[in-house]
Amino acid sequence: MDTLISNVTAVTMNPKMEVLFGAYIGIQDGKIVSISKTPPEEAPKTIIDGTGMVAIPGLINCHTQLATSVLRSYTDDLGNTQALQALLQKEAKMDSRSAKAAALLSIAECLRFGVTSVSDLYYYPGATAEAVAQSGIKANLALSSYRFIDQNEDFDFETDEQCRELVHVVEKWHNYDQGRIKIDAGIYAEYTSNYKLWEALAGYAWEAGIGMHLHLAETQGEVDSCLDRTGMSPGELLNCHNLFNVPATAVGCTYLEPQERKLLGKKKVSAVATPLTAYKSGLPSTPILESVQAGMNVALGTGGAVASGNLDMFEVMRFAAMSARKEKGDPTALPASAALMMATVTGAQAQGRSSQCGMLQVGMDADLALIDFSAPHLMPCHNVLNGLLWSAKGGDVAMTMVRGKILYQNGQFPTIDLKEVVQELTTYAIPQLFDEAK
Repeated sequence: MDTLISNVTAVTMNPKMEVLFGAYIGIQDGKIVSISKTPPEEAPKTIIDGTGMVAIPGLINCHTQLATSVLRSYTDDLGNTQALQALLQKEAKMDSRSAKAAALLSIAECLRFGVTSVSDLYYYPGATAEAVAQSGIKANLALSSYRFIDQNEDFDFETDEQCRELVHVVEKWHNYDQGRIKIDAGIYAEYTSNYKLWEALAGYAWEAGIGMHLHLAETQGEVDSCLDRTGMSPGELLNCHNLFNVPATAVGCTYLEPQERKLLGKKKVSAVATPLTAYKSGLPSTPILESVQAGMNVALGTGGAVASGNLDMFEVMRFAAMSARKEKGDPTALPASAALMMATVTGAQAQGRSSQCGMLQVGMDADLALIDFSAPHLMPCHNVLNGLLWSAKGGDVAMTMVRGKILYQNGQFPTIDLKEVVQELTTYAIPQLFDEAK
């Protein structure tokens, strides 16, 4: 046995929602090989003392833009339109080198906060894939495609610049390291593209066996505009053009009509709630309970650091639970177990990884985080799940492990030279975006 985590409280998130006190978690070749109340007979190579710790499945951030950490705090307190204009000006100066440095910074932040897998919808997927490959984290990466194609314009998927970039990234990175990296197709949103691109991407995704990632119905204005232009709501329109014929992750889904939500539920679309980003922008968040009742798989995401301020999934879980409770006026509306499930089990389902991770269970990848419950704000602990949701913070994570490999522990990042990343940011990436002479 490679590693044994001893005397730990294990929040398994398995179908029985078992919480095992004084547990021993055995890890071999990147997999969990045992979870029991007694130590294994086989002597492990390494023992990690879990006394005072809570082990949870690694958290899964189902929507972010890793490279936007270079823009963190730049547009806070601006109106949404003004902020977007400012961001577009800076993003126009971004390149692959600056995107990779910013992505590495975000990945370090994710690992620091117990996240073992991310879904990214942004630009420069090749550079982001390089950062993911180096770090050891898992990721689903989607190119945020956008552009309107004139009705009379000939469109060729084979020669279109963005489509060619997607194909290149899929060929190079999809299923890298036994599926640690997956590539998805993506569009930013309905209102930044049109049917020629949607149908081409949907067809390619079907043939390549990849998923789809997009923003959907995040604002009332987005929905009204689509209705005015087409007579259909965004979800109905995109469905007519086959976008949901492949596994799809739709961020927002805030303003879906009831029948539209049920349609997407039948299509097994995953809705991703990003309450930190929504509330920071003064917008409502995904109606979680309504989406679940419609048959949608609901997961959680932070959005990019520029939009949310940080990538702390503990904050996201907390805000998601508060959102559902406020929506229903009921403090029992979304219990801690459900919030944790959205950040683990259903997150893995949204990424197409439910057979690999999302639970602490024999046979699954050893993707987990240890939370130090000896901190004053976590004591006493009368209910572990409630403590994780309402009291724990990302900073309470003592260790993060992916496939049995420690990627963060007590302030150290074995796979990321954080000093080098910061130097690259300060000497290249930040000047690249913010030096007016460039």
